[in-house]
Amino acid sequence: MSKTQTICIIDDEATLREVVRRYLELDGFAVIEADMGANALDLLREKHADLILLDIMLPGGIDGFSIARSIRHAPEYAGEQSRVPIIMLTSRGNEVDRLAGFELGVDDYVVKPFSPRELVARVKAVLRRAGNDVESAEKPVEFKHLQIDPLRRSVMLKGESVILTAREFDLLWLFARHPQQVFTREQLLNQVWGYEFYGDESTVTVHIRRLREKIEPDPAQPTYIQTVWGVGYKFEPEV
Repeated sequence: MSKTQTICIIDDEATLREVVRRYLELDGFAVIEADMGANALDLLREKHADLILLDIMLPGGIDGFSIARSIRHAPEYAGEQSRVPIIMLTSRGNEVDRLAGFELGVDDYVVKPFSPRELVARVKAVLRRAGNDVESAEKPVEFKHLQIDPLRRSVMLKGESVILTAREFDLLWLFARHPQQVFTREQLLNQVWGYEFYGDESTVTVHIRRLREKIEPDPAQPTYIQTVWGVGYKFEPEV
């Protein structure tokens, strides 16, 4: 029997939490909830979540961006917890907010009002991309200084562990499986984010920049992930 996955809903709207919780539970998920930023941070320190549904606008002085920043960077969330997938739930749907979320390592962005069934589909899609359906036939790959293990979803650079978000790992893994192949931004959106994603190509640019900051010796002059001007990006492994 497969392990029940736990979804954490962080939103101050009690009715929304109840509706989403019912739909998630009908699909076999366990659900934990918080209605304020401080409560959410305490909850996530105490309990494991496989995915977080996170509202931006929260009462109490700690908004969704602050929570996402803490999860990705604060020492108390180091390790697996720092990589938990995050889907933002918000009525603020402008591009600046979306890009701010993606800069923090958010995996998807859903604008209110939304269909609960669509949200559950998004949850399943993000969890799949986070590694729950990784094929056992996929073997680790190793370059001169970079090792990538798809089963453990781990990355080592010069013997040091590199902490990537679920989406950053998926992007790097796609590149590593197709060295020297040029991908357009549209192709990367289709293959990494999938048809469920409703963002734009600037999302790819943000994630490429974040990935370079983590694996490149000099992100301003990248050696692994190179820009092919007018086309897209390619991966050039060291030999």
